[in-house]
Amino acid sequence: MSEQAPEVQLHGDMDAQEPVSAGREVELKLLTDPATLQRLLAAAVVTRNATSKGVVRRLEATYYDTPDAVIARQGASLRVRRSGKQFVQTLKLASEDSPLQRREMEARVPDIALQLEALPLAELGAPFATLPGAGLAPVFTTKIRRQIKVVEFGGAVIEVAFDEGTLSAGDKAEAVCEIELELKAGGAGALYELALSLLEQGPVRIGFQSKAERGYALAFGTSPNAEKAFATGIGPADTTDDVIAKVLNACQSHVMANLMAAHHGQDPEGVHQLRVALRRLRTAISLFKKEVPASALEALGLDAKRLASALGPARNWDVFATSTIAEIERANLPGVDFTELRAATAAPRALSYQAVRVDLIDLECTRFLLSLGRVIERRSWRNDIGIEALAVLTQPAGEFAGRGLARLHRKALKQGHNFRKLRPTARHELRLTLKKLRYAAEFLLPLYDRDGAARKYLKRMSRLQDILGIDNDITTTQALLREVEESTSLPQVHKAIGAITGWQGRDRIETAESLRRSWRKFLDAEPFWLG
Repeated sequence: MSEQAPEVQLHGDMDAQEPVSAGREVELKLLTDPATLQRLLAAAVVTRNATSKGVVRRLEATYYDTPDAVIARQGASLRVRRSGKQFVQTLKLASEDSPLQRREMEARVPDIALQLEALPLAELGAPFATLPGAGLAPVFTTKIRRQIKVVEFGGAVIEVAFDEGTLSAGDKAEAVCEIELELKAGGAGALYELALSLLEQGPVRIGFQSKAERGYALAFGTSPNAEKAFATGIGPADTTDDVIAKVLNACQSHVMANLMAAHHGQDPEGVHQLRVALRRLRTAISLFKKEVPASALEALGLDAKRLASALGPARNWDVFATSTIAEIERANLPGVDFTELRAATAAPRALSYQAVRVDLIDLECTRFLLSLGRVIERRSWRNDIGIEALAVLTQPAGEFAGRGLARLHRKALKQGHNFRKLRPTARHELRLTLKKLRYAAEFLLPLYDRDGAARKYLKRMSRLQDILGIDNDITTTQALLREVEESTSLPQVHKAIGAITGWQGRDRIETAESLRRSWRKFLDAEPFWLG
């Protein structure tokens, strides 16, 4: 069960008017295979810290929704679960401040049938307050054999549930083999630390989907969606220490929200958003470790860079196949057919996605993600730093933010000096610095008034960055074209390659003047943090 809140009286006329349990579930899920599950059940880190021998339960649950999946579209789930002779109805809401936390409501019910009146749904507003009881029907079911052990670890009490079973939707079924670590008392950092200890004993990876999300995907044939960046939630009253925690937490949520979408590989936006999330994380770490040089931040930055680099080839092939070719094809160049060129990109693009899937289930990726969570929850940047850095952590966030933004701004001006004569590699370095500056500004903007100066600065910087991006895409495309050129001798492919090379050569000439104008406008934009 989750952390308990004050009891709320039931609405309705249920037997004995059982109280509703309302609280927040804090849980980390790990996926594994049946053999590893049994081995980890007997792992020393579990057996030596267990408070008892544990129990075994058989759980059967039915999940309900409307025909148009109103509940699922809210990121929520509604189920009735049977354990022995007891039936519990649970509404779980979408994750909030942390990828580990979900708000939930529970109530005892007489049987497996759904009974909406058992939960105070009116408190939640639409659409939960107006759910049509008669319009809700079973969507999928789960049958789980759960072995539970409660352990005391890392200053916390954690319920460790080893789950094996089946998730079923109509005539479709999917095996379940996972370990749920649910926090009962103490800090959430202990969940990550216990997971890291289990990782040393056998291959596990983070489960980014709940059983409900997996059930909906099975029932409706859907794939995980890519997600854009999350708000940091920082404010003027925060200290630098608070800002580090909130920004890293938002970056963690962004990364974890896109891992499944990138792994499935059915939507290029998944890889794109995961790369963006990792770049934002690296920007945050770079911004913070200038004044808080904690070794924990340094290690995370290196891991994030490695994973982002592994995604690069897939993203490059995506842009080329879905954007570059399509844009030039729309020009209807006489005598040029791009069909065979597009077909020639299929194999290297598929190989790049295969490499992505391998990297995302690699143990090093899991170790990085668990370490990131532990650093955030334990605020590990406070360790292994000097007195000056500790003093920075207690400063008002605005003081730190101004210094950080000014450093990146000065770096961009230095890299852009004598802009007309910059070589492509130098323009690429400037583009990367501007990207860091934009991400840093987006992180820290809530500390400043959202006035005209801030909007103008960000608009001009983003415009310059976008044009530099076009210039960089041309360089990337030329490398991909050389790879395709070496793999085939088909005349139509080589003709299409020549057309793209000529088209982009013209684009580079036309872009040069736009770049210079955008650079001058950026120089004239007043840094908004100076006010």
